[in-house]
Amino acid sequence: MNDLFYISAVVAVISTGIVITKLNVVHALLYLIVSLLAVAMVFLSLGAPFVAALEVIIYGGAIMVLFVFVIMLLNLGPEHIEEKKQYVGGQAWLGPVVLAGILIAELVSVFVRGGGQVAGNVVIEPKQTGIALYSIYLIGVELASMLLLSGLIGAYHLGRKDDKLDAGEDGGGQQ
Repeated sequence: MNDLFYISAVVAVISTGIVITKLNVVHALLYLIVSLLAVAMVFLSLGAPFVAALEVIIYGGAIMVLFVFVIMLLNLGPEHIEEKKQYVGGQAWLGPVVLAGILIAELVSVFVRGGGQVAGNVVIEPKQTGIALYSIYLIGVELASMLLLSGLIGAYHLGRKDDKLDAGEDGGGQQ
C-alpha cells in the first residue's frame, strides 16, 4: 500500500501545481477535481475510508459543482463564445484524464488486493473519528467553527447593500 500512497501523492502534487499555473479557469478546475480525488486516494491508502468518502462527496462533488456553476454564471455574454468552445476541446481533457486514469488503476488494484490492507494495518472507523474529534480535538473543532462563523459574518458585511452609500449620503451632513 505504500506504493499507492506515493503514486496518489505524486498525482495530487502534480495536479495541484497545474491548478496554480493554469490561466484558463475551467482547465484549472478539471485539475483541481483530480487533485481532490488523489487526496481521497491518499486517505484511503492510509486506512481512513470514511475520510476518503467525505473528501469525494463534499469536495469532489458538492464544492466542485458550486465552482462550475459560478464559472458558468461569470462567463455570460457573446464575447465568451470562442472561449467556451475551447472548454470542450479534447486537448484540455487529456491531462486530467491521464491523471484520473492513474487514480482509477490504483483504486482497482486496491480492490483486487482485497482492500483490507492499509499502510498502518489499522482501519479507522467513523465512530473513532467522531470520538477523536469531539474529545481529544474538541478545542480545534470549536476554533475552526468560530473561524468559519467569523468568515461568514465578514462575507455578509462585505456583500450587503449599504443604503446610505447607494442614496448618495455620506453620513456627515448636507452637501
